[in-house]
Amino acid sequence: MKAIVILFDTLCRYFLSPYGNEIITTPNMDRLAAKSIVFDNHWIGSAPCMPARRDMLTGRYNFLERGWGGLEPFDIPLPHVLAHAGIHSHIETDHYHYFQGGGEFYATTFSTWQSYRGQEFDPMPAKIRPEDNLDPTLTWNRDAMIRNRQRFVTDLDFPSPQTLKGAADWLRRNEDSDNYLLWVEAFDPHAPMDYPEAYDSIYGEDLRELFPIAALPDGIDPEKLEAFYEDRRRYANLLQMTDKWLGTLLDEIDRQNGWDDTLIIFTTDHGLMFGDHGHMGKNACHAWNEIAHIPLFVHLPGSANAGERRQQLTQNIDMFPTLVEYFAASVEHPIHGRSFLDIAENNSAQEHETALFGWYGKAVNVTDGEYVYFRGPASRDNGPLYHYFLMPTEYHHRMNAHRIKDAEFGKFLPYTDVPVMRVPGVPEFGIHDEIFENKCFNISEDYRQLHDLCGGAAEQRMRDLLAQGMKHADCPEEQFQRLGLH
Repeated sequence: MKAIVILFDTLCRYFLSPYGNEIITTPNMDRLAAKSIVFDNHWIGSAPCMPARRDMLTGRYNFLERGWGGLEPFDIPLPHVLAHAGIHSHIETDHYHYFQGGGEFYATTFSTWQSYRGQEFDPMPAKIRPEDNLDPTLTWNRDAMIRNRQRFVTDLDFPSPQTLKGAADWLRRNEDSDNYLLWVEAFDPHAPMDYPEAYDSIYGEDLRELFPIAALPDGIDPEKLEAFYEDRRRYANLLQMTDKWLGTLLDEIDRQNGWDDTLIIFTTDHGLMFGDHGHMGKNACHAWNEIAHIPLFVHLPGSANAGERRQQLTQNIDMFPTLVEYFAASVEHPIHGRSFLDIAENNSAQEHETALFGWYGKAVNVTDGEYVYFRGPASRDNGPLYHYFLMPTEYHHRMNAHRIKDAEFGKFLPYTDVPVMRVPGVPEFGIHDEIFENKCFNISEDYRQLHDLCGGAAEQRMRDLLAQGMKHADCPEEQFQRLGLH
């Protein structure tokens, strides 16, 4: 049996034609969607990058108990489960967070792995310069980003095209093999949204009239608005390069007739705001639909049910049990996800009642597929909040000694007998003021989330669903107090 997971970082659902976009062209994503079942109600779990990978590779929510960090000693990762069932796993990626502090062991749990260097702030080897910034506390080394960008001219100088070509080459080398999982992760179309000059003319100034930003706040600064539109234009252009090199991988699947005997899953970790609700980015604001509602295509071997759509709730935590079921492996430890193979095979199959999602230490959010509810901290001190771990790393680096000098040690997590450390939690990316405002929306009628329903029956129902979902997810008890859910 064979499976391929294709993950593009920061892939915005609302830029894709299978989800209604009539402006941006992505012929190879369309080609894959046509051979797949398109899921309309797929959501993030934990965000951003490494929290999302922990969700996918363990089947459990990360964001309720910890921020950014490596795989924990008590985690049972997907590649290890598959190895016990005789399945080889391989990852091709240019996602450099896998190989920095806070990304320990995710990629290296695969049977084999290949990394392509140079994305964003990846500190690649370079000639020493007197002006280089050597501050060891910095996690965003802009000197590295500037130097990396100067190296790239043609498509195959860029790491994501190298990743997708590398995945096609791996398939070619292993054409006669069976019983494998190929995990393909391209960092693009993540920021900084760079690409060869030839792509810069694909989408120009007319994009703002063809594809305007929705839900802009009144009185927005003109320069800020201009920056929103420029970033949106660059993202649309970068998407063309990413889509082109996806075609190289799909061509190799074509050549091997891989559609006949391979499960293919295509998704992302989260989307991005381009001025919607006044925000650019993803980490400080509420988890609006532009970020949290993400694409999912599932190709079943033999193209079974290709062209159909599914409305059932699914999440990225479902990747783990889906692949475990597909490869007839076994898992006995508790997880939060459930396989979506039954939904792909049968449109009447049962779904999740709710899906939780969010960033560590910020709002905890829930959807039932029709409504979305954001529940923010009950007080400005955002407490009580704890970080549970044995792997003492955070975003890009190890924890400083002062973070753990007063740590408690005990069996704090209900799903494992392994004692862990507990320290006061700190959100990693800052918090926008709106996080402290609860919000509720009927997204089946108000997808742009313009009409807040808080204060009514809808909020009460979603509040109850949130509390139920958190209990089911083994949420630490203090989170209920932090959110005022007691």
